[in-house]
Order: sequence, then structure tokens, then C-alpha cells
Amino acid sequence: MKIQQILLNERPEGLPTADTFKTVTTELPAPANGEVLLQPLYFSVDPYMRGRMSDARSYIPPFRVREPIESGGVATVVESKDPRFTAGDLVMPGGGRNFFPWATGILFPGDHLRKIDGSISPSYYLGVLGMPGLTAYFGLMDIGKPKAGETVVISGAAGAVGLVAGQIARLQGCRVVGIAGGEEKVKMLTGEFNFDAAINYKDNKHLDEAIAAACPNGVDIYFDNVGGEISDAVMQHLNFFARIPVCGQIALYNSTEVPMGPRVQPTLIKFSVLMQGFTIGNYAPRYGEGMQQLGEWIRAGKIKYAETVIEGFDQLPTALLGLFSGKNSGKMIVKV
Repeated sequence: MKIQQILLNERPEGLPTADTFKTVTTELPAPANGEVLLQPLYFSVDPYMRGRMSDARSYIPPFRVREPIESGGVATVVESKDPRFTAGDLVMPGGGRNFFPWATGILFPGDHLRKIDGSISPSYYLGVLGMPGLTAYFGLMDIGKPKAGETVVISGAAGAVGLVAGQIARLQGCRVVGIAGGEEKVKMLTGEFNFDAAINYKDNKHLDEAIAAACPNGVDIYFDNVGGEISDAVMQHLNFFARIPVCGQIALYNSTEVPMGPRVQPTLIKFSVLMQGFTIGNYAPRYGEGMQQLGEWIRAGKIKYAETVIEGFDQLPTALLGLFSGKNSGKMIVKV
């Protein structure tokens, strides 16, 4: 059968452009024994994917030039040569292979697939019950260790991870302040997701003062999703023994030179601050624990979620680029 694939055409310098991607048509053979033919339903796009476009040492291998880009996804089984799967099953990658190639049809080994529960919206497995939700859960609970009455500040608060992290912090009895881009997102955080306060960094020339006003008792936990000048401003308000889970640095991903900012080490020493970077892969043996707790909160109505869904396989590059200009509220997903 003929399928389309989206390849990494060239490694970008700075922000990726349309030339970074290339769509091709190719022939997909019939599945062999142990293989499953899949029709993708949803693909995830996430900021970390920008790092994989560069040929640099990291926690995950880079994409290969002129080969399909890959990301998390949910698919339907079309044909199976693996007895564990039948046509119509909903599946995700697993068993050590965490990504599907960007293609309109996929051959995948059955050993690296897992079935998912169709009673929950399939897209949730890419968001609140997937990598972003688990990142929020483990980053906040394991590194942040929130205590009732503490103040938690979250940058990128209207994004896939930030929304969940903020709600978990509220469930722990914390005061939660979100930082996001745009008044619409600020209103969403305080109106729909029960953040105690929210700051619009795009229209705020005095971010330091805004953080001071929103956090009169200082900052006990800073969940860092973005880095850059926003994080520089938050650092000025850390309390003694503050904790900083460092989840993402989207403000810096497209930098073509090493950015220079305030040196954080004196602050870490002066206030006995813990600052720890992490990726969700660190917690792979505990995914079941995180999904169970998140699932309980969702079913109890204690956690809500937002998605930005873009339709069309050809819109995958557009959706990915949209992350870097804040086009999404909650999880950015492409519906094939």
C-alpha cells in the first residue's frame, strides 16, 4: 500500500522552517509474522523534539536526516500477524520503542506495542495520562515534594505539563501561581483550572515585580518548563530550601549561541536550594504508579485537561512549530 511519510530533510539552524521537513510517498509491504499494520489516529508534538533535530549528545538519539521524524502516537490495528492483536485494537508504542514514525500507515513489531483502554479518550494517552501528565506528576511529587501552604510557581503553565502540575500542586494544598503568554491563557488558568494567580509574561515589562506581588511569601517550588528570562526572574524570589524541578527549556531550544544569563549557583548556595533536571524516562519503572494516581484524580473530577487538536497529517510540521510561539493551550496533538 502507498503511504506518506514526513522526513527530517535537513538539520535546522535556530528555529526550524518548512525546509526542515519533507513529505514523500512510499510503498509499505504487507506485515510479516510478528508485525502489525497500523492506521495512526493521533500524533503528539512536543518541545523536546527540537533537540532531536540537532546532531548533539543528549538523553535520546537524534533524528536521522532523510528518515521519518517520530513521536508518541495512538493507532488502530488494521491487520495483525501477531496473535496478541486483532483489527480494531487501539495501541501505542511500548516495550522499549516509544515512538511511531510520522507516516499514514505503519508496520510495527507486536513486541513493541501495548493495547490501551478505549473507554478513555485515546488522545489522553498522549497528554494527561501520557508523557506530559507523568512528567508533571513525578517532577512535582518526587523533586518538588510539595507541602500544604507552600507557594508553587509554574512557567509554561498553560502547556501540557504545566496545567497538570498546577492542579496537582493545588491538590497538595499549595498556593499556585502560573506564568503563561497572553491574557486568554491567564484567564484560563485562574478561571478553569483554579490557579490562585497567573502572570502574562508577554505584556509584562516588570516580571520581577509581578512575581513579587503574586508570591508575597516567596517561592518554595519553581516548576521550570521554559528557562530563559522567566526563570531568571523567578530565581530572585526563592525561599530557603526551595526546590526546582527543571523539566524544559523551550526559551533556549532554538538558540544558535550559548545564551548568557545570571549565574544561579550563588542563589542555590545562599538559600540551600535544590535544582534538579530530569526526563520522564528516569521514572520508567514507576509509570504504572503515576498513571494509576492520575487516572483516579481524573475520574474523581479533581484534574481537568485541555487539548489543542490540529487536523490533518500534513499539519504535523505546522503543529510542532506552533509550540515555539505558544499556539497551544494544553497538549498539542495532531489528528490524522
